[in-house]
Amino acid sequence: MGLREVKSELNKLDKKVLIKHISELYKKFKPVKEYFEFYINPDEKKLLEQYKDKVTEGFFPKRGYKIKLSISRKAINDFKKLGTSQESIADLLLHFVECGVELTNTYGDIDESFYTSVENTYDKALDIIDDNGLLEKFKSRAFKILNDSENIGWGFYDYLYELFYIHYD
Repeated sequence: MGLREVKSELNKLDKKVLIKHISELYKKFKPVKEYFEFYINPDEKKLLEQYKDKVTEGFFPKRGYKIKLSISRKAINDFKKLGTSQESIADLLLHFVECGVELTNTYGDIDESFYTSVENTYDKALDIIDDNGLLEKFKSRAFKILNDSENIGWGFYDYLYELFYIHYD
């Protein structure tokens, strides 16, 4: 069944029945609850901080020591789905990169796939920042990431340097 069929069936329902169905979805599915809470009370700053905590959890878990970038990536994808601003998305992406750099500087080199993931995220963040006229707003933070990565191997610093200067002449 596609969206068209779902819309057609929903159009046939009474308002009270629709409210009942939405209420059930709200109770059963956390993403639906989060979506409606943000829709009704769009406090993007608060939401961004909550998602930064989720991203951090993937790098620095409260329990155990295993890095789980999938948790961090899922948090970013979920945040985007809520309809947040490009500025907040860029902020969250930079937070991901900051966590990756901090983890490496704290515990030492990781592996190539880890650095590729962090590099790609830095690239996406800078693209969003540039495309939305936010270069000056994020310049010092993007540059700090570059400085903090100076002693990291795998060509990581070199690639971040290249990305930075593509956007910041």
